Amino acid sequence: MSVSENLKLVQDRIAAAAKRAGRDPSSIRLVTVTKTIDHGRIREAIAAGAAILGENRVQEAKEKIEALGKVASWHLIGHLQTNKAKYAVKLFDLIHSVDSLELAKELDKQAEKIGKKQNVLIEVNIAGEASKAGMAVREAPALVREAARLANISVQGLMTMPPWSADPEDSRPFFRILRELAEAIAKENIPGLSMRELSMGMSGDFEVAIEEGATLVRVGTAIFGER
Repeated sequence: MSVSENLKLVQDRIAAAAKRAGRDPSSIRLVTVTKTIDHGRIREAIAAGAAILGENRVQEAKEKIEALGKVASWHLIGHLQTNKAKYAVKLFDLIHSVDSLELAKELDKQAEKIGKKQNVLIEVNIAGEASKAGMAVREAPALVREAARLANISVQGLMTMPPWSADPEDSRPFFRILRELAEAIAKENIPGLSMRELSMGMSGDFEVAIEEGATLVRVGTAIFGER
């Protein structure tokens, strides 16, 4: 199947999962993950309706944005090193992977320099996997509170990546924990904080993520095939 056919199939699956969960399909946005994908296939995805493109690395995103232009909304979904913050604020509409107060402060500083309010998500490492970035569940609320005080970033919600499993149902408890964590933080009524975004779910488990409250699903392989 072509990129456009795969994209349409994913969009249909998102809509079906939303309806199963009693949710409005328009409340879920697809982040089309374009890491390692060539310009031609990215253009095909955009022509087929991909409105948000997700990249893992700042340098690769910079090259693509320079070549393709701001043809869509660009999101950073991979780990961000503090020394790349000055580039990230110029390139991305939403950064999904803020995992420390140091990084939040650097993004705030660099966003101020260019007169921007940078939208971010706080990444939570729910399973405590050493191989993954993100805050521990018990530490995430404190980071959200501190980041919400910064004038030039806007915390929009949370992101997580559960342990890999061939069975999508194995991801459900992790997605549920993230949703419940977001709900608990929202109840604190922290000034200037929005908890409307939950970035969770990838090609293998995005339907389960939607059933558990995802507003952003990050899908690459189901659209472009195995890398």
